[in-house]
Amino acid sequence: MSDHRRDRIERIAAQPAFDVIVVGGGINGIGVFHDLAHQGLRVLLVEMNDFCSGCSAAPSRMIHGGLRYLENGEFSLVRESLVERDRLLRNAPHLVRPLPTTIPIDRFASGLANAVYSFLGFTGRPRPRGALPIKLGLMLYDAVTGRRRMLPRHRFRGRAATRAAFPALRPGLRFSATYHDAWISHPERLGLELIGDAEARNPGAVALNYARLTHAADGLTLTDAETGRSLPVTARLIVNATGAWIDESAASLGARLAERLVSGTKGSHLILDNPALMAALNGHMIYFEHEDGRVCIVFPYLGRVLAGSTDLRVDAVGRTACTDAERDYILGAVQGLFPRIPVTAGQIIYSYAGIRPLPVSTADFTGRIPRGHAVRRLGGAVPQIGMVGGKWTTYRAFAEETVDMVLADLGLTRQASTRDLPIGGGAGFSEALAGEISARHGLPAARAAHLADLYGSRAAAVAAFCAGEGDAPLPGSLLTAAEVCRMIRDEMALHLPDVLQRRSALAIRGQLTLPLIRAVAAVMADELGWSATRSAEEVARFVTELETWHGVSLNHTEGETP
Repeated sequence: MSDHRRDRIERIAAQPAFDVIVVGGGINGIGVFHDLAHQGLRVLLVEMNDFCSGCSAAPSRMIHGGLRYLENGEFSLVRESLVERDRLLRNAPHLVRPLPTTIPIDRFASGLANAVYSFLGFTGRPRPRGALPIKLGLMLYDAVTGRRRMLPRHRFRGRAATRAAFPALRPGLRFSATYHDAWISHPERLGLELIGDAEARNPGAVALNYARLTHAADGLTLTDAETGRSLPVTARLIVNATGAWIDESAASLGARLAERLVSGTKGSHLILDNPALMAALNGHMIYFEHEDGRVCIVFPYLGRVLAGSTDLRVDAVGRTACTDAERDYILGAVQGLFPRIPVTAGQIIYSYAGIRPLPVSTADFTGRIPRGHAVRRLGGAVPQIGMVGGKWTTYRAFAEETVDMVLADLGLTRQASTRDLPIGGGAGFSEALAGEISARHGLPAARAAHLADLYGSRAAAVAAFCAGEGDAPLPGSLLTAAEVCRMIRDEMALHLPDVLQRRSALAIRGQLTLPLIRAVAAVMADELGWSATRSAEEVARFVTELETWHGVSLNHTEGETP
């Protein structure tokens, strides 16, 4: 165990009474923790695995207003999403950037009545969307942002202009429309930076991953999964932010639910190494309708191409992977959109899947299930507030709504707003940062760009830390040994996936090799006191997880074990 984790646990043991305990370290729980810390409350965040390792690790990596939500009549959600999208563009410019988004269109008036049918309670598959309803939707989308607009208005193209801008798109398209939303480069890092900001602001705020909160007749117990040590803790109130697991976790923490709250759907995504497809996208996301009526996406992501997604009902929540059928569905959708560019399974370098924590719905077509969020009082011996639904774009607004209920129940008033707070390395960030770091610290341009990309305006501090540690490169990577040490000490990394999947983007970029994994394991072993046996087990477990859950098979010589 690192000294930093030991210190956290001893702080909890010394002062086990909290105003609020937040259970669930995905983006919604982190948002609540961050907001409560800014209200000056003593708050504990408990996550049973790593932060942002469940549902929050499997987003489409879009920060968007939800254009298609208009069709479901969710106008307030679209308004909130657009406002929060623009806040993230301002508050986290190092991680959230504009994304031009193009819709290919081959019909004119089809789909005009979709929204009307939704209003009348129709929950089946919508009709294909034509130019006229898309135009009306985009006009409304632009109108919502009004004078606060940060991004350009939409534009329409006819057949010839569409062909000129995107010559590789399927022939026969009559129109295309381009509007702007945003994308997030490293979503898990945004969650970590919110935790860091909260703890820096409030010494009474403590976050702990790889821990579990349980309830029994004698009260609440916090158990450290790394050592098995258990500590009694108390709270005036619990916020349940366990997402798709809320029904099970709420009951285990003492709530009695009259009915289920969440009925999730599964979304899978592929990361493709396809330079021809990357070039054909021309820097845009293509937001298109598959033949079954579901909306799919494909866009440039960290030098690769991200394609998705599926939207399948699930009967039970749990860790999940992209199936062969889902893989073929996504590849088929993209191939149909770009018929002249080979799109094959051999180009997949990474896949991921997660469960969307959507509210219970009887909708026949999953696209009709509401995408909004709600806060529910769940009762229990320790009063419990549950978060139902939510998505990355609106995490802050959802957290604010939840914290307002918490404050009301505790008889307190709001002391601060998070609306305009810069997040982590977003404070003082500029696109010229990489060049400045390269010049100031004498770093190669690629290394400086790597630091600026991961840490934003905090990159200079990371560079200084690495220099002070006598840094060493890692095989075939811009990540260094000192960075790994810092991720352990300052960002609570405890296992290989924490470093290679969530605190860096090496896995999703397809840059992992066995020598690199072993080198990172050696650094972690030295920092965390792993034995040689423990280190080998960590490597073997990670390699197996990559293959099982992400379709990544790392080649090694015959007879060699991971």
